[in-house]
Amino acid sequence: MNKQLRKAVIAGNWKMNNTPAEAAHLIEEIRPLVANASCDVVVCVPFIDLHAAAKAAQGTTIRIGAQNCHWAQNGAFTGEISAPMLRAAGVTHVIIGHSERRTYFGETNGTVNRRVRAALDEGLNVILCVGESSEQRRQGVTDELVAMQVKIALDGVTEAELQRVIIAYEPIWAIGTGKTATAQQANAVCAVIRGAVAALYGTDCANKITIQYGGSMNAQNAAELLSQPDIDGGLIGGASLKAPDFAAIVTAADKG
Repeated sequence: MNKQLRKAVIAGNWKMNNTPAEAAHLIEEIRPLVANASCDVVVCVPFIDLHAAAKAAQGTTIRIGAQNCHWAQNGAFTGEISAPMLRAAGVTHVIIGHSERRTYFGETNGTVNRRVRAALDEGLNVILCVGESSEQRRQGVTDELVAMQVKIALDGVTEAELQRVIIAYEPIWAIGTGKTATAQQANAVCAVIRGAVAALYGTDCANKITIQYGGSMNAQNAAELLSQPDIDGGLIGGASLKAPDFAAIVTAADKG
């Protein structure tokens, strides 16, 4: 991390876990453990938990995020949630393009770009996810693929709007598998992402953008990953569901 140039951000992605009551309880557990955090702390919860999470986080620096948003403001899109709805629910951040959305629900680079546009138009902060599969890594196309995902997702995003974008590198082969890229592997791809941003916006903007690692970061490996120069935080899956583990990662970010 380079805290002189950019903000460290630790975001929990709860995925499809926790009822509203469970969400409130978990945030109440997390609150005292991260009360003095110098990094930004975000919890991205299921839609049904947004109200309870926002209420539980009141009076703290914990920010509430959603796990997706639609590109339209309203309309006949059964089962979807719009950016204005998220804003009204107290959301400040939204994950877009997570590999599980791409893999299981047909998300494409093009729809990711449309969702990014909608979220930014509503004033939300975007956590943009990019990453490769194990086969794509084996084929040696990681750098080209990730750079392409970044460039398409940011199409039409202005330099000023880029300040509200966080990019999360999440190797698909390391999500929910217990496998983790080595610190050096993760940093190398984060550097590629920074290079792709530099190609679009210039080196100054690239140096200021926060890039997270999102592949099975946990309390044990966080410090090593966060010690890398191009890793500025984490998008945390399973470890974010346990208050002590999540807090340990926040602590590692503060010390990094």
